[in-house]
Amino acid sequence: MRFFSNVMWVAACWVLVLLTGCANQQHAAGAPGNRTDIVTESDESDQRRRARLRLELATGYFEQGQTNVALDEIKQSLVTDPTFGDAYNLRGMVYMRLNDLPMAEDSFRRALALNPRDADAAHNYGWLMCQQGRYADSARYFAQAVANPTYGGAAKTLMTQGICQVRAGQRAEAEQSLMHSYELDAGNPVTGYNLANLLYERGDYTRAQFYIRRLNNSNLANAETLWLGIKTERKLNNRDAVLQLGDQLKKRFAQSREAAAYEKGSFNE
Repeated sequence: MRFFSNVMWVAACWVLVLLTGCANQQHAAGAPGNRTDIVTESDESDQRRRARLRLELATGYFEQGQTNVALDEIKQSLVTDPTFGDAYNLRGMVYMRLNDLPMAEDSFRRALALNPRDADAAHNYGWLMCQQGRYADSARYFAQAVANPTYGGAAKTLMTQGICQVRAGQRAEAEQSLMHSYELDAGNPVTGYNLANLLYERGDYTRAQFYIRRLNNSNLANAETLWLGIKTERKLNNRDAVLQLGDQLKKRFAQSREAAAYEKGSFNE
């Protein structure tokens, strides 16, 4: 199954959840008395505040692709406050980018040990497990993230879980996850494309048409989405729609592999 590469892999935030730095998403794991209530701004210690400022710098460097600088800032954040779970979460993301999977796993595990309610870390750990083919573990961490009622990234986690389930050959489960994600965020092009593609591959062309048409009618269409739209309309014998989408593909993405396949009539590619 092909994924929506031009959108899905451009920014890490589609799959890996970046830190928000919001005080209401931090918890007091490791604080005196092992409090489990949500920490507000007035509860934040000077030590945690200094560590958080370092982490905000690290997040900015990470987003700019300055991985080594980001890692150095993370180290300084953890020197300031070794109980700062968010710093371990970002450290895990850095090590994933560096393809050091053992260190990434250690980082996410530490983040969750400090704060089991950290849905961002659970999401990222689940994706790491998926990449390693550890699908049962992946499902457990994705479920842990979605179960948090304060988590704002449920749609993204369900999308990622659906992609992982496709990798695992669990197509019925993948459809459920992607459908749920779409219900929560119909504007996510990654979800829309992968749901349409999954439906197309199992021969449900009418439903696939609904999702891919919506995406192709937006400004997020690209060569991959247009190509899937062409193949779907062709299966439904909609010749006019095929020609219209084909013209868009040739005009907008003339050098693409999909345009070449369209010109050759290679609709099985």
